[in-house]
Amino acid sequence: MNLDAQIPSGPIEKKWDNHRFNLKLVNPNNRRKFDVIIVGSGLAGSSAAASLGELGYNVKVFTLHDSPRRAHSIAAQGGINAAKNYPNDGDSIWRLFYDTVKGGDYRAREANVYRLAQISNHIIDHCAAIGVPFAREYGGLLSNRSFGGAQLARTFYARGQTGQQLLLGAYSAMMRQVAQGTVKIFSRREMLDLVVKNGKARGITVRNLVTGKMESHAGHAVMLCTGGYANVFYLSTNAASCSVSAAWQTYKKGAVFANPCFTQIHPTCIPRSGEHQSKLTLMSESLRNDGRIWVPKNKVDKRKPSEISENERDYFLERRYPAFGNLVPRDIASRALKQVIDEGKGVGPTGQAVYLDFRDSISRKGVEKIKEEYGNLFDMYYQITDENGYQTPMRIYPAPHYTMGGLWVDYNLMTTIPGLFGLGEANFSDHGANRLGASALMQGLADGFFIISYTLPGYLSGTKFEQAGAQDREFAESIDNVQQKIRKLLAIRGKKTPAEFHRQLGNLLWNECGMGRTEHSLKRCLNKIPEIRKEFRENLALTGADGEFNQVLEKALKVADFLEFAELLAKDALERRESCGGHFREESTTVEGEAERDDENFSYVSAWEYQGEDKEPLLHKEPLTFECVKPAVRSYK
Repeated sequence: MNLDAQIPSGPIEKKWDNHRFNLKLVNPNNRRKFDVIIVGSGLAGSSAAASLGELGYNVKVFTLHDSPRRAHSIAAQGGINAAKNYPNDGDSIWRLFYDTVKGGDYRAREANVYRLAQISNHIIDHCAAIGVPFAREYGGLLSNRSFGGAQLARTFYARGQTGQQLLLGAYSAMMRQVAQGTVKIFSRREMLDLVVKNGKARGITVRNLVTGKMESHAGHAVMLCTGGYANVFYLSTNAASCSVSAAWQTYKKGAVFANPCFTQIHPTCIPRSGEHQSKLTLMSESLRNDGRIWVPKNKVDKRKPSEISENERDYFLERRYPAFGNLVPRDIASRALKQVIDEGKGVGPTGQAVYLDFRDSISRKGVEKIKEEYGNLFDMYYQITDENGYQTPMRIYPAPHYTMGGLWVDYNLMTTIPGLFGLGEANFSDHGANRLGASALMQGLADGFFIISYTLPGYLSGTKFEQAGAQDREFAESIDNVQQKIRKLLAIRGKKTPAEFHRQLGNLLWNECGMGRTEHSLKRCLNKIPEIRKEFRENLALTGADGEFNQVLEKALKVADFLEFAELLAKDALERRESCGGHFREESTTVEGEAERDDENFSYVSAWEYQGEDKEPLLHKEPLTFECVKPAVRSYK
């Protein structure tokens, strides 16, 4: 397989402009002849539907939820980056590009990252124009705050609910096209298979989650906007419905999966309280602007935080990384948190937390200003913990959050299956080994509003399409294969629920392939996963039937895919014998304990190709070249 990234030639500042000019177009009167399928209704999916519907294509949007507004993008709280330089503190497109490449530990494509930085400014203008209520200064100008990995303020925000407000803006734009008749929404549908005909993606098989009925839908192109796979760890900040299933089915049909081991651990999460939990709750990274992170200097100090004097506190991020302080990137902050906790300095009932303290900011700014900027986050913390973050420090602990790995896509966002595109977190392209805070919303909207509207016509106008519909053999075989899979699961009649298997897998991955990874731990993980998968196939307990509303079956299908995908994740982690970003191999560290890359041997994208059930996947390597930002020691000190 030849992985051609389709990166344009020429200066990096001109690549995107020249490329989109050279892409073929579809005449406005011909656009209504093309059917486009979009799976997922978050920021990437809704914005793609809005822009393509506005252009005149026939768009079908499939969402798990009763409403597209419930997509997990609403949970992105802190903000969205752009290089507007409104504070006049030294920002530029080039600096945003540089910070993102460096923040990803030099494991992302330069061309994709520069395009993202270029488009960032258009996103803010567009979202403000469609009614997103960004925070504003007293004079009416849009406000900015800082985020991890940057020494300036470039993050636009709407209190602590930026993702929700952006999703509502994209949703409103999409619903305008629903009213115009160019977009049709199919709610409570789950994609269970991709239909490939004559080598091209031509449709999907979905299950109606209310009736249990299987449906076939045909189109000229399919877009996967289904988010990430952090729920493979069981406990994560993702919504319970987030899974790898849609991407995994396309992988089995020939779409290459890239960098699955690049998973992000977010430092600012409410600590788990016990085994009863099914998910974790994220506290926005924006809180690290005004909250200071610390632990007692003395081990196992059980005093109340108010009783611990200033000289008895260790503000360890400020001490270790004075240039960035509490706003170091997420991977570095998470490892630092774990280190001090492992030293016995953790706080709270379990000892698995550190303090996030707003005492000094409240003293400096006043409590009303803090409420204005973060009030809903403090409310959320209170509702979950019954503790007042204004009066006593919050407690936080790292948790699985975002996944940088995903479907391999070229510069046009197309996978290795012609006609199948990957947008937003579902693809791997922009963040390398670590995503900087406030860049997820940026990528989702860039892909949906500003990139796919150019690259999709380039594909449609240059491709010859045969007739495709639900009556075709490929669609019938797809439904039959899905139904066979479901019948096998329902026939097991074991004693262990899907959630129990999921928790077992998640604990294994977190312990052996989580914040720290070693060759021995990864080999243990790879030995254990097949055992769990075998027990799953023999001892799964399912209730209900197929042709009805059955959430236990829905869960079992997701867990079955996680049990297969987890092995690929661990294989990728074992193969990459270096530390970079969120992938921390404990054998590859500097004398100071920081991550140590191996650019000579691992400056590439790991792209895995499916070879068949119970067969070893084939690894392809897309070399990464850096012409503009030369790889260097990644220091935030």
